[in-house]
Amino acid sequence: MSDLLTADRIEEIGALGPDSPDPAALVAELVGAVDEGRVENPDDIGYALLVAADILEQAGDLDDALALATRAVAEQPDDNAYARAMRGGLLLRLGRSDEGMTELTALRPLLETDPAATYLTDELAESGHAELALEWLTGALDAILERTRTQQHESEDAQDEAAAMIYGLARQRHDLREEQGLPHDEYDNLADRLRDAASHALNGLDDGPATLLFWPMAEFDALLVRWPALVDSYPSTWDEHRAQIERALVDASGLGGADLGVVAGTVDGLAAFARDAGSDPTDEETLDEYADSLDEAGVTAWPPGRNDTCWCGSGIKYKKCCLPRSRA
Repeated sequence: MSDLLTADRIEEIGALGPDSPDPAALVAELVGAVDEGRVENPDDIGYALLVAADILEQAGDLDDALALATRAVAEQPDDNAYARAMRGGLLLRLGRSDEGMTELTALRPLLETDPAATYLTDELAESGHAELALEWLTGALDAILERTRTQQHESEDAQDEAAAMIYGLARQRHDLREEQGLPHDEYDNLADRLRDAASHALNGLDDGPATLLFWPMAEFDALLVRWPALVDSYPSTWDEHRAQIERALVDASGLGGADLGVVAGTVDGLAAFARDAGSDPTDEETLDEYADSLDEAGVTAWPPGRNDTCWCGSGIKYKKCCLPRSRA
């Protein structure tokens, strides 16, 4: 089948977005590929529709954006929490408050179980319901902290996930309260303490840098072509590579990711570094030393704000790119 819509092309379209001279053509390309069965990976059907919906939403076409978000939910009913949240936010912005609130309220329990689910309160805040968003964030923090007090025998993984959720919820709540001009309260102080604790812990790490080496899309493909020996060291696709980096950053922080970052590598840069050092470019130590050698000015701090451009270079907002997709 010709003209397959690949994950890479979806990313490219998302990066162009409404700033393209012809955003309608981008939407038509995405939706046409879905309608004609030309999406290379069926798992990306919902994603293609959501990128199209996001372009329309940013262009102000909320009705058509809602229609595509609804299609995304229907196309992939087993993996639709993010699509449902987007649909709920669109319903709110279209004045269909009862429907939108019903959609988002049904997803509210995810705030207590999924570290990425703060997209729910993002949708509330962006739709003029910041007070309710703060209420949900506070309730989720209450529930998780109570759970950690009463369930003392949870696994280490469960404890780490709870810590990540507490940090993420407290940080978003802190930032939202700051935007509202509200004074610090107990949870705001907790967010500050956790941020400081994460910084101190990371400064004391002896087993590796706090900056991870990331290969942009074109460089990732060129890397594996030039040094096939690295195939076993990296995921098979760039999309999996950036998801792996995102998860590693979350794991490294233990508290949601403070004072961490990514630095972009280039194939030519690695080759020159290995040549000058007389080392093997496929050796893990060489890769670590190459990452350390890169200019600090090129480090992208992690995590970006949810409404900031994603660190991976896709051009899409972080909350609609690596944040939800890598933690699914």
